[in-house]
Amino acid sequence: MADVAKLAGVSSQTVSRVANGQSGVVEATREQVLAAMRELGYRPNSAARSLRYGRFNTLGVILFGLSSTGNSRTVEAIATQAAAEGYAITLIPVGVPTQDNVLGAFTRMGELAVDGVIVILEVHLLDVATVALPPGVHVVVVDSDAGERYPVVDTDQADGTRQAVRHLLDLGHPTVWHIAGPAESYSAQRRAQAWRRVLEEAGRPVPEIGRGDWSAESGYQAGLALPAECSAVFVANDQMALGVLRALTERGRRVPEEVSVVGFDDIADASSYLPPLTTVHQDFAEVGRRCVQALLAQIGTGSAAPGTDLVPTHLVVRGSTGPYQRG
Repeated sequence: MADVAKLAGVSSQTVSRVANGQSGVVEATREQVLAAMRELGYRPNSAARSLRYGRFNTLGVILFGLSSTGNSRTVEAIATQAAAEGYAITLIPVGVPTQDNVLGAFTRMGELAVDGVIVILEVHLLDVATVALPPGVHVVVVDSDAGERYPVVDTDQADGTRQAVRHLLDLGHPTVWHIAGPAESYSAQRRAQAWRRVLEEAGRPVPEIGRGDWSAESGYQAGLALPAECSAVFVANDQMALGVLRALTERGRRVPEEVSVVGFDDIADASSYLPPLTTVHQDFAEVGRRCVQALLAQIGTGSAAPGTDLVPTHLVVRGSTGPYQRG
């Protein structure tokens, strides 16, 4: 730092302010210091700055797998927003969501020195009495029903489902079948509950629920099991909907002339399905933005209020849905 100060013709305190991005340095002087840094190959010592200021400018992300579309896109959005705020992320996957594994992940995060943690859950975990996050940790939870204890950010699963089912009923279909995600998934449960509620409020029959594991193959198997009288099906994600479309094609059932299909997620390929998939759009970029902003607010104030922040969803109508036609 002394060498940079000498070359730039400024004090060491000025170099320190420039290196730490602080205000109070005129632009010409800042450029002079940065030029000296580049010429000498000087890099600020982030570890030393962390010890001095008590900040690491790193956010931890704990999640239970990257295989699902929601998780991978949410992590991407978190990383993008964190970078825009001047933070890096440290990612720790947890293979099996148990109390010991969650606490182990938080211990590891502590060793890696992070300012706060975002926990991405797609299973019922924080609603189990024996599972809790360590006290005193800045944390935001994604995709959970733990809003009474922690700050939670999620998309509006229930309203997205309501829009999907109402769309199919408004097209004249007598009822709507449902292929749900895994029973242990919070998102799958919310969508299944909302599907059932809309049908009951409309006075329509509630068919037996089908189930998959979010994969296209599981959707294919569930699609093969749909009864002949099914004229409309709401599928809990777009990957399973792809499998359902294949199953219906193999069975000789035309979409949407004989069966209407709606998915959930609005993945990038949904508009390229055959036919293009009607689906519920989730704004994962907004989820990531709100997670990072909520966590940085905690870090800044030292406190957090529990509650759930819902990001709106909306239906995107494409070619896989059509009016009911009596057989």
